[in-house]
Amino acid sequence: MEAVLSWNDLTQMVKNKQVDTVLACLVDMQGRLMGKRFHAQHFIETAWEETHCCNYLLATDLEMATPDGYQATSWKKGYGDYVMKPILSTLRPVPWLEGTVMILCDVLDHHSHSPVSHSPRAVLQAQIERLQEMGLTAMMATELEFFLFKKSYEDIQVDGFRDLEPISGYNEDYHIFQTTKEEHIMRPIRNHLYTAGIPVENSKGEAEAGQEEINIKYAPAMLTSDYHTIAKHGIKEMAWQHGHAASFIAKWNHNRVGSSSHIHQSLWRDGKNAFHDSSDALGMSSLMKNYMAGLLKYAPDCTYFLAPYINSYKRFVKGSFAPTRAIWSIDNRTAGFRLCGEGTQAIRVECRIGGSDLNPYLALAAQIAAGIAGIEESLDLPSAAKGDIYQGDTGLVPDSLDKARTHMMTSDMLRTAIGDEVIEHYARCAEWEIEEFSRIVTDWEVARGFEKA
Repeated sequence: MEAVLSWNDLTQMVKNKQVDTVLACLVDMQGRLMGKRFHAQHFIETAWEETHCCNYLLATDLEMATPDGYQATSWKKGYGDYVMKPILSTLRPVPWLEGTVMILCDVLDHHSHSPVSHSPRAVLQAQIERLQEMGLTAMMATELEFFLFKKSYEDIQVDGFRDLEPISGYNEDYHIFQTTKEEHIMRPIRNHLYTAGIPVENSKGEAEAGQEEINIKYAPAMLTSDYHTIAKHGIKEMAWQHGHAASFIAKWNHNRVGSSSHIHQSLWRDGKNAFHDSSDALGMSSLMKNYMAGLLKYAPDCTYFLAPYINSYKRFVKGSFAPTRAIWSIDNRTAGFRLCGEGTQAIRVECRIGGSDLNPYLALAAQIAAGIAGIEESLDLPSAAKGDIYQGDTGLVPDSLDKARTHMMTSDMLRTAIGDEVIEHYARCAEWEIEEFSRIVTDWEVARGFEKA
């Protein structure tokens, strides 16, 4: 598809007054787009080279608070600048916004112009380069699950985020009639994202009332993360434009299923799937077996990057299609890791642990790091599990943010692969999330103890 714009395309569109706004965006720790809206003429004259932002953008929480404890930036250091370096190959139209294009930016140190190591794109790029040295390319895809609600973000906020009402009244998994009722939102989402250069394959109803899924074509890891991030951003904006709200929270109600972001992955060499071996009973190469063994061994270490919030862990419920054990099986949706495409050139592994709230750059980087460790250590892949994987108490996924943070902090593999500074940075992010939650009195506590305590 030919949706990504060239520099000549942009300059001509600005000259013809087809484009007047350029969104220059970085990806923050939470996987959100942050940045500036440039007048297009100024962008093509000057800002295309670089612009600046406050370095607190990679040291905040969801509320944009500025917690202490980060080594990279602080009140003591004065919250200086980062350089935002536009990546011309990411230039694309934003069809749902009039006269607007978007470009993603790398985040660089203001003085040295070297990459900021804890920037999500830099974290992933480092793992991509490790694979390149091995002659390998990670081909990946993320599924985006989310809920659509009847009311707008503004109305829901005024209501105190209570009495949330999904856009449909019943489970719409693969349901054509119910999803027809939602085409006034989902059709423009598919078409506008496709026009923006996001190779959307399909959308479908998911396994709950008001739950949707968007599937995007397999691509190299960095492109997959870009697709995921822009799609998530666009879905929210388009839902808002139609008077509705889209939410990617992992678990919005304890009586409803959660939303996931399954990660499909394989390694390729010389344009071919290096995970495939036709002589193997399942079609799995020895490289694939080593890689998967790494995913299993280091699943606890990587869980934080798949489930970054307190709420993320509410999703891991038996019998909900969210896994509770980091075990692999063959085409079995009760396992944390599912072998897909057995015996074919499309063979791959699907990690089912991640929630819809993950940052794709960090999640994919952690998966690649674990897989590389499996290859370097020549790990043996255990036999595939069968049946109901929920029944058992081995290989359990960490069931709290605190436990996941501890696994990440104490992981020699992650510290070697990703770096001490990056691990310490995101550990502080997790720690702040725990501190903030711990000081809040919840509705559940009040209702439970107000009279009875």
